[in-house]
Amino acid sequence: MIGRFTRAVVAVTALGTLTAATACGVSSDDKASSGSSGKATGLKVGWSTIYLTPSWMQQTDKMMKADVEKLKADKKITSYQTFNANGDTSQQIAQIRAMIQQKYDVILVDAGSSTALNPALEQAVAAGITVVSFDSLVTSEKVVRVGTDQKEWGRMTGRWLGEKLGGKGKIIAFNGPAGVAVSEERWQGAEEALKTFPDIKIVANVHSEYNLAPAAQAFASAYSANPDIDGVFSQGGALSAAALQTLVKQKKKLVPITGENYNGFLKLWKEHKAAGFSSLSTAQPNYLGVIALRAAVAKAGGAAVPNSIMVPLPKITDENLDEYVKADQPDDSYPIQELAQPEIDKLIGT
Repeated sequence: MIGRFTRAVVAVTALGTLTAATACGVSSDDKASSGSSGKATGLKVGWSTIYLTPSWMQQTDKMMKADVEKLKADKKITSYQTFNANGDTSQQIAQIRAMIQQKYDVILVDAGSSTALNPALEQAVAAGITVVSFDSLVTSEKVVRVGTDQKEWGRMTGRWLGEKLGGKGKIIAFNGPAGVAVSEERWQGAEEALKTFPDIKIVANVHSEYNLAPAAQAFASAYSANPDIDGVFSQGGALSAAALQTLVKQKKKLVPITGENYNGFLKLWKEHKAAGFSSLSTAQPNYLGVIALRAAVAKAGGAAVPNSIMVPLPKITDENLDEYVKADQPDDSYPIQELAQPEIDKLIGT
């Protein structure tokens, strides 16, 4: 889900209200205006995202818009807009405050900062607006939060790798950028799991951006210094693809590598599975956005919705790989099986 993004100018008036959509990073699906918050129908909904360029975000946007059309058909939503901050947290705050002034009923947010947005979002809650944070979560407990357990991500994949190696061997730990919360939490979980296998030795702990080119360079350097490894703990799909590409290009033993639902990695996995390559991968599912939308609509309509909604992590295995890999989609896409509406209803308590 973490990738490159481009910056764009977002115009904000002195009062904080947004100017024309073409100048604001605003994608509009408006069909009508709506009234005040707390209604069961006719809601005015806005999604504030820190950026929209990465393929994960674009897939999420597509899923959410498809669900918005269903909710519009049911007359639960009359207006929906996407506000793209283009990587600028200060612009995201300004856009949220503009939505407060424009009397939105619902604000969804994929945050650029876990803390900086809290005051603006709490101001929205105080104004009677339903606020739901998803994916990249804020820390405020006054908003509904929809996410996955990143430490469990690391525990689950780390445990699988330890068991796959029979509890012994040398591994490279391949993590995201140092200091990034998602990367740190995934590694904390993995380290916890791997400590239960005292005969597994971590010979290198490598950090890289979640992009293929820098990841390939980082892994190649670590691997050249440790060519006798038995496995790789990788916490991101582009990282996993880079590690597997290195082994393939150098015609080395295809050791187990944990991963993510990055399509480029899934394609490589499928291509080399017959040669003995194996993985366990998981995903930050795009349907977090749909769950957040449904939770917000339910809460705005008066339903009791949990304040924290933890969504189970999917498991991609050798057995169900074919259900995920998409040969006709780009390498940087993130294929995922959609979650059935009854499962969403269970998660949000409706």
